[in-house]
Amino acid sequence: MSHMRPGPLPSLADGEYGFDSFLESVRSCRHCQGLIPEPRPILRAHPEASLLIVGQAPGRTVHRTGIPWNDQSGKTLREWMGIDRAHFYDPTRVAILPAGFCYPGHSAHGDLPPRPECARLWRMPLLERLPAIRLTLLLGRHAQALYLPETRLLSLADTVRQATRWLPSLFPLPHPSPRNRLWFRRHPWFEAEILPILRDLLRGFWKEAPRGRLGLRARIPSAFPRPGVAPS
Repeated sequence: MSHMRPGPLPSLADGEYGFDSFLESVRSCRHCQGLIPEPRPILRAHPEASLLIVGQAPGRTVHRTGIPWNDQSGKTLREWMGIDRAHFYDPTRVAILPAGFCYPGHSAHGDLPPRPECARLWRMPLLERLPAIRLTLLLGRHAQALYLPETRLLSLADTVRQATRWLPSLFPLPHPSPRNRLWFRRHPWFEAEILPILRDLLRGFWKEAPRGRLGLRARIPSAFPRPGVAPS
């Protein structure tokens, strides 16, 4: 069992080459060897990405293919967002960083929660290298606990119903897993009220966000609150 911490990371000043080397360091992480079935960090990122999607952890299908959201949950998410696969998987537009990067294993009640080591080791180094992020979608309780710690005291329904409260930088959503069908049936206001807001937001967002570097480094503090600090 390995508990080695990552070695020296490429510098922020190294540009895109340094970012590629850093991303390779993340994908090579084996910190949880022996704690999960098979370490295989799955994420996508690019310094030009302006939208960040934070889910929980890869499921078995995603673990097998190595493609994030390459399952029914991903299909539902793209329908919610109103975008196609090509747009969704363009790393210069969309970064994909789950709360846990590796498939955590399975229990009788479904997939296990994301391992906490990913966020402790990699979350802030990654966010510091994504200066153009303008909006972050938080899918499910695990993602919301990381980025909106004050919602730990709220139910998922209460958090999602107040989704616009955390704009312009954060937007909490339920996880689009088929296992949540009962939640969707019990909360029809989500499809009727929240999804139209999301789609309108993204339509405007893509119009406003030019391709290439956006120069929004000054917005990072508000977009990524530290644990225990409520967003402004």
